[in-house]
Parts: sequence; C-alpha cells; structure tokens
Amino acid sequence: MTPWNLVGLDRALRASWAADTCSPDNQAEWGPENPAWGHCDVTALVVNDVFGGDLVVGEVYLDGVQHGFHWWNRLSSGVELDLTREQFQRGQDVTAARVVERPPGPLPRRWAEYLLLRERVAARLGALPEPT
Repeated sequence: MTPWNLVGLDRALRASWAADTCSPDNQAEWGPENPAWGHCDVTALVVNDVFGGDLVVGEVYLDGVQHGFHWWNRLSSGVELDLTREQFQRGQDVTAARVVERPPGPLPRRWAEYLLLRERVAARLGALPEPT
C-alpha cells in the first residue's frame, strides 16, 4: 500500500489543476493566477478517494447573491480540509455547509474532469485508491 500524506497530495493536485479540469461554469475566469478556481468538487472527490471521510458542500455568495456551491472535505478525525478555499479572492462567503453523500458511479456533469485530475495526480504520486 502506498503511504499517502497531505503535503504530497496537495502538491500533486496544485500541479494538476488546469483549464481542462476546471468546472465549465468557471472556465472563462480560470487562469494560472488563481489555479484553484472551479476545482473544488473534483479536488474534494480526489481527496475523498485517498483519505475517505465526508464530502461537505456550502453555498457561495457574493454581495448577497448566490454564485454556486463550494465543496471540501471533513476527514474521519473531524478535521475540515479545504484545499481550494483560496479561489475566493473577491470576498465571497461560503454558508449553509452540509455533509453530502458521495454520488455513486460517474458524476453527472464532471466525470471527465474528475478522471483527468485523478490521472494527473496518479502520474505524480502513483496509483490512487479506488473510490469507496
């Protein structure tokens, strides 16, 4: 079994984020100056693949208007881990956090981006555990 650590996974994710793994809703605004932009859901799923725990989703607001959702992880220790929080550089607020079930099988909209991100991370770290 491969010994995983958070620092290595964080580095591999950051090196793997790109326009083609960004959410299609956010691609027009994606750029290397804010590489985490539009990557929260697929990143949270890859972290969940490696460390398990819960998926957490919250609502994103800017100036009182909802602008989508934000995903992160709650590890089995209870620690909340948000590797893409820095994407919010315009004063966005994330509220109404709740634990959600991991979707079984392919993600309805983001399966290709998730697989591509997993593949890039695995190329840097070695084979990832299969999703649970």
